[in-house]
Amino acid sequence: MLERLNQAMEHIECRLDQDIEVAELARVAATSEYHLRRMFSALAGMPLSEYIRRRRLTLAGADVLASRTTLLEIAVRYGYGSGEAFARAFRAMHGVGPNEARRTGAALSSQPRMAFRLVVEGSSSMRYRVVDKADFSVVGLKKRVPLVHAGPNQAIIDFVRGIDPQIVERLQRLSDQEPEGIVAVCDDLDPSRAEGTELDYYHAVITSAAAPEGTTALTVPAGTWAVFATSGPAPQAIQELWRDVFTEWFPSNPYRSRTGPEILRTRLSPRTGEADAELWLPVEPELG
Repeated sequence: MLERLNQAMEHIECRLDQDIEVAELARVAATSEYHLRRMFSALAGMPLSEYIRRRRLTLAGADVLASRTTLLEIAVRYGYGSGEAFARAFRAMHGVGPNEARRTGAALSSQPRMAFRLVVEGSSSMRYRVVDKADFSVVGLKKRVPLVHAGPNQAIIDFVRGIDPQIVERLQRLSDQEPEGIVAVCDDLDPSRAEGTELDYYHAVITSAAAPEGTTALTVPAGTWAVFATSGPAPQAIQELWRDVFTEWFPSNPYRSRTGPEILRTRLSPRTGEADAELWLPVEPELG
């Protein structure tokens, strides 16, 4: 998988002055667009689109300083429809506009080329199982919230605190299958997975029952799920599990992520702040 990702990185480098289609990158990487975006974001720490943008602006910066090409020609070469749009993007990355950079020879920022390597530590193993699950419903309360990669998500905390405990009790009685009890469900995430983009968050249960009045239902078709378990301080242990799944498990196992909700079952100890958690991710066999 990492070899194929590196082939996709080379494909990007050869086409920074052309249109780059994520579908073509996914073909080079022999995976789906969805999984490619997820894998890249987890491994690189930034969305794929942001990496491409920063690589283009890195090369554009060199052209601004070193060539006699007009700024408009440079803008068009790297995919900008106008000099104004190029100047805004250039300033956002380099901290200075292209005209000033050319006039003063200002120091610019650089996004290095990325290559992926597997570092084998062997100090721990990851607990997981693969489950084929019939169709089910996510039933509960829903809110649109921003994505937070590290630390508490205050929007989710405020949302959950505002739910009537009696509603939570009624929901718990509807739970009739794994993962049992109240779960956190994330769906309809932005493909970039960029910090601050929005997602649908459900405080809900997994059930075959109909949604009661005042609740929302999300129908989930049958499919395969990879289930990961962890224990440790919250929320760090859970966020590290999410990271490790995409940086360690997927590159080492013949599965890829598929479109669908991501389900987290957490049991928190108020006394110690420790959490036992199960993360359910929709997966499918990786193509050979």
